[in-house]
Amino acid sequence: MLPKLVIATNNPGKLREFQMLLDGCGFELVTPRDLGVNFDPEETGSTFAENATIKAIEAARSCGLVALADDSGLEVDHLGGRPGIFSARYAGVDRTDPNISEVRQLELLLEEMDGVPEEQRTARFRCVIAIATPGSDDVQLADGVFEGRIGYEPRGTNGFGYDPIFVVAGRSVTSAELPPDEKNRISHRGHAAAKALELLRKMSDGDAAG
Repeated sequence: MLPKLVIATNNPGKLREFQMLLDGCGFELVTPRDLGVNFDPEETGSTFAENATIKAIEAARSCGLVALADDSGLEVDHLGGRPGIFSARYAGVDRTDPNISEVRQLELLLEEMDGVPEEQRTARFRCVIAIATPGSDDVQLADGVFEGRIGYEPRGTNGFGYDPIFVVAGRSVTSAELPPDEKNRISHRGHAAAKALELLRKMSDGDAAG
């Protein structure tokens, strides 16, 4: 039986991605909800790394298991790096209804980018993953970046969040139009997860040896 790894999220889309990205990590992936744990930490950090660390440490503490958390978001150059760490709550709407939240956030961002020329629509997704163990404030970090630009309208049904308006650098397709396996190879979360996968395999090998 594999040891359990808590993925510190209640977002089903993010969990599905991690199940693919961390395949073969040596752990069984579960969520706090799977364990009956109420998980909603306050993200008080000023960077992706700080917020990922907060979530990973809290998940490890509350669930008593090794925990992995990520913090990721969209940085739009024309908007001075916004929405950044506030990407998941940019529109200020209730996150308990993800469908309403995501639609409104896409609308808001497109409104802010209305009239901005193509060459000024550059953007990137950034992801930082933190891995924590119970009883420790030390974490291991992994990061990744996904370059692109903001499109003019939503396109595609794969992915979640800002994927439908994020046009991949050097391509004419949005992140939401990519097949899941291709997106996992080239995305910010994919790059960060590849690094995290190696860290988890070492931890799993160490547990097995112990």
